[in-house]
Amino acid sequence: MIPGLSLLLLVVSVSILTGPSVHGGKILVFPVDGSHWVNMDLLIQSLHTRGHEVTVVRTATSWYVKESAEYYRSITVTLPEAISIEEEDFFVTLLANMLSIKKEGPSLSAFVNFYWEMLGKLSKIHQQASKLGVEIFENKTLMQSIRDTQFDMVLLDPGLPVGVLVAHELKLPTVFNARWVTSGEGHFVVAPSPTSYVPTSGHAVSDKMTFGQRVKNVFLYVLNMCIDKFIVCPHYDRLVDRYFGPNVNFYDLLQGADIWLMRVDFVFEFPRPTMPNIVYIGGFQCKPSKPLSPELEEFVQSSGEHGFILMSLGTLVKGLPIEITSEIAAAFAQIPQKVIWRHVGEPPNNLGNNTLLVKWMPQNDLLGHPKIKAFVAHGGTNGIYESIYHGVPIIGLPLLFDQFENVLRLETRGAAKVVDATKVTRQNFLETIQEVLHNPSYRNNMKRLSDLHRDKPMHPLETGLFWIEFVMRHGGASHLRTESYKMPWYAYFSLDVIGFLLAILLLLTATVVGSIRFMCSRLCRRRKPKQE
Repeated sequence: MIPGLSLLLLVVSVSILTGPSVHGGKILVFPVDGSHWVNMDLLIQSLHTRGHEVTVVRTATSWYVKESAEYYRSITVTLPEAISIEEEDFFVTLLANMLSIKKEGPSLSAFVNFYWEMLGKLSKIHQQASKLGVEIFENKTLMQSIRDTQFDMVLLDPGLPVGVLVAHELKLPTVFNARWVTSGEGHFVVAPSPTSYVPTSGHAVSDKMTFGQRVKNVFLYVLNMCIDKFIVCPHYDRLVDRYFGPNVNFYDLLQGADIWLMRVDFVFEFPRPTMPNIVYIGGFQCKPSKPLSPELEEFVQSSGEHGFILMSLGTLVKGLPIEITSEIAAAFAQIPQKVIWRHVGEPPNNLGNNTLLVKWMPQNDLLGHPKIKAFVAHGGTNGIYESIYHGVPIIGLPLLFDQFENVLRLETRGAAKVVDATKVTRQNFLETIQEVLHNPSYRNNMKRLSDLHRDKPMHPLETGLFWIEFVMRHGGASHLRTESYKMPWYAYFSLDVIGFLLAILLLLTATVVGSIRFMCSRLCRRRKPKQE
């Protein structure tokens, strides 16, 4: 045998015998529809490639999660009514309503109306989602089929956490593919989150807050907790009481996940406390670009030395009034760069010859093209991380939810410039484009973030897959999970200890003061006869 070949065979044999592996694990997946599915879908495809058998639980009205695919089998559950976020135009309608309320001007009534509408929709979404648990638990044939499959673990998105209850019923370890949970950003459920420097969900500020910002941060934190406790959790609490009894707490089940795969990278996120069972996989969907189609490549090359700008607001662009999109189009028409704009719905007015409207585009491949100059984006995390990966500065046009916080993080690092969608004019949008294009600091700062993001011992996707297989190999990861969530709130904050120490201190103080007063009174009695 050739010496080199025998050495190679020896190395391969040793690695097979000693290296960690999971052969054909069975994974039950509870995804969330919409953009969240894009992230979960990539994990599922990668798990299938590694030889695992994946089963996805979906509803009959699911828009993105298809019933059949080569890399997973599905369990389709029919609900009495569709979950609102599975309706294609749900977020578009929400955006249109928000913009309409903002146009009325800053008033208490407009704020109350918008928040009341949001809370109503939020409650309805979770009420509809909780019915998925009822349909699964009440279907004895389905539950027996799931038990007979003998799954190794449950992988789920805790944005709609019905899978947590199913995992508890099956006594299976759980892995969260998370950034968001029922109360907001996932860290606030599982890790210490000091409101003095950790911005709470919905508060678009940096980690260097003024006194006023810290006051608002505490207020929003308490508000988020109240919304979660009184608007969201009751729907799941009723399920827990119905199927597990009063001794099981829904929030304990949520906090008891073995591993949190957090779609976060501290290149982008502000530094904050964390926990051993949180694994960071921010940007795990990023990859090198592929060649463009001949038509797109021809359009891009026609830009010459000026290059091109990419714009995508996702499907939310349909919720923007045409007067806003027309102002943006008018600004684009005044620049020498070519523009590729993912646009669905009514075409804007004032469209220049340099602008190409497309209904779909290979976003990652365009961001990785050498002629790309800037990315106009709404601030979704997928687009943010792809921009960081390829080093493309961003012109932010946030519209909903965490998008405001996302673009602010990049603006704080000098890699983005933000425009208020409700105040867009062709003039201020043009000025923003020119500043990002002609000020090299934006590209340089984003290039630095890109270098930091890429400088890892393992790609974030591989990290995520490793920990999923780790949980399957060891039947969980309880050694990494704190049990603090089972403590009473007063014990968690050591209020009982503080009270005990204060009581001792008061007792000692009272004893000392009493002793001094007693000695002083006796001393006074002894001196009195001598004076007489």
